[in-house]
Formats: sequence, structure tokens, C-alpha cells
Amino acid sequence: MGVIRRVVKPRNARSKRALEKREPKNIENTKQCLYFVGKKAAQEMRQCHKDLYSLRKHNSLYMGRKHTLAPFEDILPIERLAEKHDASLFCYVARTKKHPNNMVIGRMFNHHLLDMIELDVSDYRGLAHFRTPKVSEGTKPCLAFSGVAFEDDPTLGVLKNLLLDLFRGVEATAVRLQGFEMLLQFVALDSATVVMRGYRILLKKSGVRTPRIELETMGPALTLSVKRSHLASDDLMKRACRTPKQLRANRVKNISKDVFGSRLGRVHMTSQDLGGLQTRKMKALKKGKKKEEEEEGGGGGGGGGMDVE
Repeated sequence: MGVIRRVVKPRNARSKRALEKREPKNIENTKQCLYFVGKKAAQEMRQCHKDLYSLRKHNSLYMGRKHTLAPFEDILPIERLAEKHDASLFCYVARTKKHPNNMVIGRMFNHHLLDMIELDVSDYRGLAHFRTPKVSEGTKPCLAFSGVAFEDDPTLGVLKNLLLDLFRGVEATAVRLQGFEMLLQFVALDSATVVMRGYRILLKKSGVRTPRIELETMGPALTLSVKRSHLASDDLMKRACRTPKQLRANRVKNISKDVFGSRLGRVHMTSQDLGGLQTRKMKALKKGKKKEEEEEGGGGGGGGGMDVE
């Protein structure tokens, strides 16, 4: 027996716009992120949380009230808040006996948990620690990932994907050179440790059209150590990454692309009958007059001997 879902009807134009914004779309809206703070979180972790929040402030919601959450034991409170605020990402900092500097980042699919990773934060230096100019709010950062562990270790591969979702922000359709102002670099030291550094990009004169690039440490700077993880199953991840039919490119017959993006085409031709090909009148296949004389004169072989009965 099927369950009848309740149909929510808008009461006014404002609620109608809100419902239309939540409806499934072929091209989804920019992902919203919820930032939670635990009741026993240390002051250093709260400041770290605020610095991360400031990097994508325009597409995030900072929950000022302190929460007592345990994502790995009970994810339902976070799922309800994510559905209420139409958010698909969350970042939670708390303090436990074993992990005093604890951070959990995760994401949702259809308002249910997809995957999340628990991290231990160390060597933290915030934005205020570096006495350098900062970039303006809402700046889309450049993201750089270094280290073979991001490709070899499945947990770090998911962490890389999570960090891309967390800091990507609004999808850019066009960019200009002066828009590159901030760089966030993530370096995988091993299969469980990732170093994060924030830089300000400076464009200097170089004497040519292309400017000289310099990096100035801006912060934040911290080290992330993987503690626990909850990874999505293959079937669930396949559903979450499915491309709508309307956005799929129409397949062109005998046209493909290589790893470098070059377009390759295959041409099919019928087999040619070379038996009736006329070659006698072709200059390239004619023998020269001198060569014909040499062949006629030298055809006798050993000549000069006598026959003896």
C-alpha cells in the first residue's frame, strides 16, 4: 500500500516563490552550507569556524545558537535543519574528550545524508594572524590540490570532492584575469593528513602582456587529520551524480574526443578495386630510356666463353 504524500499549496506569492525555488531543476542553485557550533567548542575552533564561513559567506547560514549534535550517532537533527533551510552542505565544530578540536563536514542528497568526514584540526592560524590585506567578501577562490594520496586513497578522494563543494561557490560562466584574487591550496602529506593554506594572488608587472604572479600568505592555515568517515554507497553516489536527460549531449555517430579534448572523426570508405588501375601511362611508373638500354645490353650475363664438344 503506497503512502500518499501531502501536497503543500502556497497561500501567497511569497510562499509560491519559495516553493518554486525548492523544486528540482535541471541546473540546481548554488549549494547552501549550514555552519553549526557545539556547546563545548573551544574558542580557537570557533574562530576557525568563522574564518571558513567568511570564505563563502554569501551562500551560507551561520547558526549562532550552540547545538549539541552527534552526526555519526544521530544525523536526523541535521537532516531536518538542512531540509528547513534548503541546504545541502554542513560544517560542525565541537569538543569531545578524545578530540578537542573536532570538525565534521558533510553533504546531503535529497535532504538525506550522502557522506561526511570527521577531521581533527591542528596548527591553526587564522586570518587575523597574518597582517596582510584581505580579499573582498564573495571572492571566488582558486582551488589547488597536490599529492598522490588524493587519487590513491578513497577517503581522501571523497574529502577532495567535499572541499570542492564547500569552497566552490557560484559557478562562473566567464572569468577575467583580475578576478583571480585568492588561492586555497590543499596538500596531502599522507593518507590521513591534509595541509590547508590560503594565499592572496598579486599580479605584478612583467614587461610583457602576461603579468608576473606572486603569492602572499593571507590565511587561514591549518592541518586536517582524518578520524572517521561515512562514505556513500556506489548506488547512492550514482543516483546523486546522475545527469538529467535534458542536459545530456546528443551523441554524434563516429565522433569522439581524446583525453586532451581534441575532436576526432572516423570516415568509412568502401573497398577499392585496384586491379583495373591504369599504370602504363603514369610518368612516375615509366622506365627511363637509359635504364632500358642498360637492361637490354646487360642481359647476357657471363658472355665471352666457347662451346667445346
